[in-house]
Amino acid sequence: MAHDIEIRTIPFQFSGDIPAVWNPAMPEWSHMVNGASLAMPYLEPFLIRNLREALPDIEDAELREDVRAFVGQEAQHFTNHRRYNEMLKNNGYPDLAIVEASMTEGYKRLSTRSLGWRLAYTAGFETMTMGITEWVINDRQHLFHDADPVITSLILWHMVEETEHKSVAFDVFQAVSGSYLLRVLGLVYASMHVGFLSRRGYVAMLKRDGRWTQLRSRLRLWRMVGKFFVKAAPAMLRALLPGHHPDATRDPVWVRQWRDAYSNLESGQLPLLNTRHAGIEPVFLRA
Repeated sequence: MAHDIEIRTIPFQFSGDIPAVWNPAMPEWSHMVNGASLAMPYLEPFLIRNLREALPDIEDAELREDVRAFVGQEAQHFTNHRRYNEMLKNNGYPDLAIVEASMTEGYKRLSTRSLGWRLAYTAGFETMTMGITEWVINDRQHLFHDADPVITSLILWHMVEETEHKSVAFDVFQAVSGSYLLRVLGLVYASMHVGFLSRRGYVAMLKRDGRWTQLRSRLRLWRMVGKFFVKAAPAMLRALLPGHHPDATRDPVWVRQWRDAYSNLESGQLPLLNTRHAGIEPVFLRA
């Protein structure tokens, strides 16, 4: 059965007055997200190419339709992240271009690997995002309260759609390869690789801000990184089980609430979350 995956064209507007530290109370967390955003225009086109290359080997018509929807959502994601990243570089972080150049070369090298290995990477990364999604959505009040509504909305919209297409890359990998060992290796490698790329981005930004050498800032950063591992670990451990399938993971209730609220938006209205609303429920700001 095909999954309910909606391709939403959302042109978020990243004006020059959005600060890089978009959550003033949590600068380290802000730059951790910025580092992840920096990787998206290189990671997500790589994922798209892998699934497109696998299409001729997929006989199931519904899975093929899911792949097309996956591609549509991921294309919207990296397009918005690229625009945000350009704003960051133009607003005091030109050194990020060096980090981006290394990402270009890195994914160029990975593209020479076998299709089965690249699909294991793709499925592994998508599995890892489920742990991030559970953490970010469940702890949204702590992570995003009084933060910039545009960046908050970008991240949480991204998480909603990761939930919608959570099983697509897994199903494609199973259809083309199905190797349990390769799936586990893909999960471990992709998680470490994307984590390393993101780290290069946020370290560069923390250095530019002068925070990298501050003990208090470093302790806050380590605390957030540790929280990430603790929160993401359950989803990743579930994924290591031989009989695991992403569809067995229950989606956060908030995801359905966001989708319902989005469906009621007026034409042309951006889904900008009210970050001052208690619990940051899907209450969108009026244009």
